[in-house]
Formats: sequence, structure tokens, C-alpha cells
Amino acid sequence: MKIKLNWDGVGIATSLACAIHCGLLPVIAPMLPLLGISVSHNGVFEWSMIGIAFFVGSYSLYHGYIKHHRKYSPAILFSIGFVFLITKQFYLSLETIFLTLAVIFIISAHYKNYRLSQKSNCSSPHHKH
Repeated sequence: MKIKLNWDGVGIATSLACAIHCGLLPVIAPMLPLLGISVSHNGVFEWSMIGIAFFVGSYSLYHGYIKHHRKYSPAILFSIGFVFLITKQFYLSLETIFLTLAVIFIISAHYKNYRLSQKSNCSSPHHKH
């Protein structure tokens, strides 16, 4: 039995998890020292999450492009979103704005990739039936 993973779904889920993490951290962080947990903007964690988002997104979009639709629009949306995601790391005072834009563009890229892949009926010569 072979399990087929929907990488666009994984990409959307990781984007939403990132947004929730960044949105809730400022609310929850002040309470964590009461529990003996010290949390701040951890650079290693942040860049690791960005790396995972890049890997999942790139793989998903590459797969959709090569195997299904040959359209650049998902990659363009993803790239714009990723620029906002990286930018938020350097402009902390505007982090919420850049994160919101990043999540909107990255989720849009995955959704567009998913829709184009579904619409293609796998007509690519690279697809094995």
C-alpha cells in the first residue's frame, strides 16, 4: 500500500502553523517564564522553519510544474511570499505585516498549484499512469 502525500496541503498547513506561531508567541511568551520556559525570538528556530517552508514549497511547486501543469504562476506567487517571509526577519517592527503578506502569497501559490495540477488530468509526458 503506497501512501500519497499532498505536498500542497503540507505547504498550506506549515504556512498556517507559522502564522499561528508568530501570532500567538507574543501573547503566550510573557507567561512561559512562570512555567520555567524561556522563549524569545530564537534565530535558529525561525530560520529552520523558513528552511522547512522553502523545502516543502519548492518540492510541491516543482512536482506540480514538472508532472502536471507547466505554469509559472504558482512559483511567482511563492517567490513573492518568500521575499516577504525573509524580509520579516530583518524588519521586526513590521513583522506582522510582512508575515501576513507572506502567508497570503505562499498559501495562494500552493492553492493555485493544487488547482492547476487537478485540472491538468496528468497530461504531462513525464507522468506515469
